[in-house]
Amino acid sequence: MTKKDRAKKVIEILENKFGSPECALNYTTPFELLVAVILSAQCTDIRVNIVTEKMFKIVNTPLGFSEMPIEEIENLIRSTGFFRNKAKNIKLCSRQILENHNGLVPSEMEELIKLGGVGRKTANVVRGEIWKLASGITVDTHVKRLSNLIGLVKETDVLKIEKELMKIIPKKYWIEFSHLLILQGRDKCIARRPKCLECEIKEYCKHGEKK
Repeated sequence: MTKKDRAKKVIEILENKFGSPECALNYTTPFELLVAVILSAQCTDIRVNIVTEKMFKIVNTPLGFSEMPIEEIENLIRSTGFFRNKAKNIKLCSRQILENHNGLVPSEMEELIKLGGVGRKTANVVRGEIWKLASGITVDTHVKRLSNLIGLVKETDVLKIEKELMKIIPKKYWIEFSHLLILQGRDKCIARRPKCLECEIKEYCKHGEKK
């Protein structure tokens, strides 16, 4: 079975299971989503949603964050981990959006990745969720792990994984593919305690094939 055929089968099975999945982060504006994705680094979506539910009632605009003392931002996001670096990036990102983009989150990949704290992963999430634009595939820890287990890639570098997946996954599935693997990673393919026997895609997985 080719990698493309394997990917097609996995997508078909997971689509039947999850339907049309959406981003798990809560937001009401593109900027709120951008901040939430920055906070999600090394943190669960559940924790981020708890933090942003309170924080966005206090501050939720580039102007608001740019004017807020960084110590206050740190206190609001402390529980997400790496809060000093995240606070610095949120403040820098806010200022850049105000100064270079009239206060609006840019939709272009090239402009997004120039913002503080924004790499390809964050840019892919924002572009896909807000504008349904796909110039790449979001590779988080779940996508990285499952793509290797399924045998689509043999890489550890996220940029190399993304490039390989873009050759295998039809572009129309680039946004959805990440959502599907993330959901399966949380539900069955849990890193420390995988439920291999119950996994719907076990026949396409290196671990499942051994069971």
